[in-house]
Amino acid sequence: MNRNDRQDDNHQSGNNTGNRNKGGKRRRSSSGNRSGGGQNEQHSSRIKDARSRAKKRFTINPAPLGFPAEFEPPSEISIEWPTNPVKRQTERQACDLVMIPGEWGFLDDDDVEMIANRLTKHNMSVEQGLSLRKALMQEKTVYGHHRMMSKSNSFSKRYENGESIMQLSRRFDYPPVAIFRAILTARGWSKVKIRDSLRAPDKRLNERDAEEFRTAEEKDRVTNVDQGETAVRADLFEVVVQNYLDKMGIKYRRQEDLLAEQQKEHGRPLNTPDFLIMDELKINGENIAWIDAKNFYGANVSFTKKKTKKQMNRYIDEWGTGAIVYRHGFCDGLHIPAVMMLDVTPLDIEIMYQD
Repeated sequence: MNRNDRQDDNHQSGNNTGNRNKGGKRRRSSSGNRSGGGQNEQHSSRIKDARSRAKKRFTINPAPLGFPAEFEPPSEISIEWPTNPVKRQTERQACDLVMIPGEWGFLDDDDVEMIANRLTKHNMSVEQGLSLRKALMQEKTVYGHHRMMSKSNSFSKRYENGESIMQLSRRFDYPPVAIFRAILTARGWSKVKIRDSLRAPDKRLNERDAEEFRTAEEKDRVTNVDQGETAVRADLFEVVVQNYLDKMGIKYRRQEDLLAEQQKEHGRPLNTPDFLIMDELKINGENIAWIDAKNFYGANVSFTKKKTKKQMNRYIDEWGTGAIVYRHGFCDGLHIPAVMMLDVTPLDIEIMYQD
């Protein structure tokens, strides 16, 4: 697997570096569980309801979404799924080791090796580190957007005076494409005009702008629009999980079947987990009604967690408790009520490394 493949596998959505303590030092956001008693009770109630929903999903009327009128009676299957999560403290230490200020693109081999060496004593793999880096960059982009846009006029003046997008990106530590968009905004361009121009830069931008945009997009992992290889790797990881479910004799419905069915019946997709479990499956003693496969590291990062939680809550509301399988493992501080976190420990992932 080459360095771009390894970094592209870690597609996800993370690093709130916007918070500062009294001394002015940046303070990283944490998704750790600091909730009070009321929130704990709310989580407990939600988990209880989700467990009940998962247990009763084969007998309730009307049947849940995705259940055909007739289906083979469910079997009772119980499996143990060992995991090896990353410690929360380890992830916190790694956050400062995987980020390279001013660098928003794919890393060259030397930088990848540097990060690998930094992580060695922290018992975290380079794949996990690169995936964590992607999450942190995405969070940094989202939470730093307003701060960046407040500098748009300054970016525009520097750009018109000859500074390149990449020089601005490294100087101010914002994603190159985001800076380019900010400059176009400072020119008074509407969102629609910016969108259409970036879709056809050679036709709608002047020569310098088009060249600068192409360079910015090439050096920007956060806003890169070409996700073809990433999608291929994600699909391959779903095959890995599918192979394990088949091996264990577990019945399921695939996402593409649910998608086609919902598109036909409702005109749009509603809820489409990767695997809707059609057996009374227990993993590590917990009823599991659905499984989602994520081809990245499950980081305990605020932005990533919020995005994942929003998606999983739709599945929970429909079918009850479920599970996420993370390709590159997960942090033990990552908690989403009614969702079990799993990794590849029992899976055969050999096909992920085949050319």
